[in-house]
Amino acid sequence: MATQNDVKIAQQLEDEQQSQSTKITEMENNLESTSSPQNDDHDHHHKVHVNDPEMFSCLLQPITPDSDLHYIGIRRLLLFRKAQSGVHRRIDWRCNDKGYVAYRNFINRPRKWESLLSQSHTSTPNQSGRWVASPAPLSLLFDVDSWNSSRNLGGSNHARNSFSSSTSDYERSDRPRKKVEPAYSFVGMHCIFDQCKVAVTVLKFGHMSSDLLAYGAADGSLTVCSASESPSVTKQLLGHSKDVTDFDFTTNNQYIASTSLDKTVRVWDISRGLCIRVIYGVSSQWCIRFHPVNNNFLSVGNASKEINVYNFSTGRLINKQVVDDEVTAMDHDHTGQLLFCGDAQGCIYTVSMDSRSGFLSRVHRNRNGSKRKSPVTVVQYRTFSLLARGPVLLTCTQDGSLAFFSVALEVQGYLTLRCSLKLTPRVHRIRASFCPLLSLEKGEYIVAGSEDSNVYFYDLTRPRHTCVNKLQGHSSTVIGITWNYGENFLASSDSSGTVIVWKRAKTS
Repeated sequence: MATQNDVKIAQQLEDEQQSQSTKITEMENNLESTSSPQNDDHDHHHKVHVNDPEMFSCLLQPITPDSDLHYIGIRRLLLFRKAQSGVHRRIDWRCNDKGYVAYRNFINRPRKWESLLSQSHTSTPNQSGRWVASPAPLSLLFDVDSWNSSRNLGGSNHARNSFSSSTSDYERSDRPRKKVEPAYSFVGMHCIFDQCKVAVTVLKFGHMSSDLLAYGAADGSLTVCSASESPSVTKQLLGHSKDVTDFDFTTNNQYIASTSLDKTVRVWDISRGLCIRVIYGVSSQWCIRFHPVNNNFLSVGNASKEINVYNFSTGRLINKQVVDDEVTAMDHDHTGQLLFCGDAQGCIYTVSMDSRSGFLSRVHRNRNGSKRKSPVTVVQYRTFSLLARGPVLLTCTQDGSLAFFSVALEVQGYLTLRCSLKLTPRVHRIRASFCPLLSLEKGEYIVAGSEDSNVYFYDLTRPRHTCVNKLQGHSSTVIGITWNYGENFLASSDSSGTVIVWKRAKTS
């Protein structure tokens, strides 16, 4: 039974809610009366309405006989304040008639970013990276186009909440650290595969596998290895006549699909070591990915400026989408509904994909604002990042530019550039990769190969000292890089045909 004191407290909470509701109503009336002189002669201008159903639904919650009045009162108050806060946020960006994109760019503007820039210097073994200096906000570095029939990105109320302010991230990264710990320590080389005598252009671990490793080479060969306690080469897949440009495993690691400069796509049965299907094209095939949900779909990017979707079972073309230049890199999001692609001019495309029909439709395009165009060598999606507090996309171009985007899944994969890193230009198509999360408190790390035969680790949250570690062991340019599923092995390949599997030190 509720006491008289409980009833009194609940009544006070309801009085407070009513007074706050009255203030909001007065604020709405003031906004409408302020804008009315401008709208008298222009009937097509609409008034600002801030009525929110959440605000009223939280006040109309019924009280059951067995309810705790303390709980009901506090819940109503919290819901009311949440709705009120949402109303204020919507007023901020609706009243300027600019829309959600302009509002998001405004709140994410790098207020103190210029003061954190270090002096420009080229990469050296001791100082491998520099933070990109820019006279303009980050939103101006990449021009954004949309192929949607409606350009209004403010339709989703949740979309604005997926972006946190960039300023706070940069401010946190500039604070002195109490103790500098070595990032990604390694105990040495787990094993070395040196059977190949030409450049190893791409290598990957199997899906959710810690020891299944495969790599493609410039002579057209694909090699499948085991990186277990007793490392060995299990299969040699021969069929391509030119460089292997990319490959991907099926979810069950039973098949591999590969692309090559010989204009073909080949599907391999790993257990038998046989090519079971060949898809012939009219131009070089650059990149390939299995659909993460429906492995019967195979997405391929080629030099004909096309993104093709093939039926894995029959090899027939299901759908295709044409872009502005050669499609050189791609990756799916975890749902399979979005496909991110990079082209030979440095543009990044967001393409919507139907998981049942394989139908493709272009959504967004990010154009590199730099005058110098360079092909994209890496497009990698990640479901969560400490820096962006949500899904992110890593891209790398051949001129040494690394870009880090936050991904708004609520707005069909809309990309916002969070930060970028400029390394020395490369002759080879060197790849980069996200690093495993060290903890929920530490920075955002990526790993990349280099022309000086070293493997470098960079922390994107430390603009003054981005290079935090390096691995030495290769004798030529490090091209490929990949982590295994257990995150205890890092594999790297070089232009002389050597593949090194590094064993990571155990963390406490």
